[in-house]
Amino acid sequence: MKKKIFMLIVMVMVMMTIIPNVSAVDLKGCASVLPNVNIDAKLPNTIHIIILVIQIAVPVILVIFGMVDLLKAVMGQKEDEIKKGQQTLIKRLIAAALVFFVIVIVELVISLVADNGGIMECANCFLNGVDSSGTCK
Repeated sequence: MKKKIFMLIVMVMVMMTIIPNVSAVDLKGCASVLPNVNIDAKLPNTIHIIILVIQIAVPVILVIFGMVDLLKAVMGQKEDEIKKGQQTLIKRLIAAALVFFVIVIVELVISLVADNGGIMECANCFLNGVDSSGTCK
């Protein structure tokens, strides 16, 4: 457990060095939602990178684990284990699809709930990151 936390901290520190250093961020939507809050450009970019890693790595890992489980069941040549392996693979494929599309679902919910465009612009800034000029992508 300590090793995983250490690796997570190291990954975040590496991401912080990769992200371009922009002093001011033009968060027009966030200014109307969060007045008097100065957001550093590293925060939206870090959240964007974490979302991308989760959106890509988690489905790939789930599919690989599902395939390994099915392969083990096929190698065991037991009918019950093969059916259980198939069900596990299907469940993991569904979970992988949900993890991949969770951002789209969050954007849909925010756009339905938001009264004005400010909240959606602020959310898009965190979901898509900030470019080197300091404006939301």
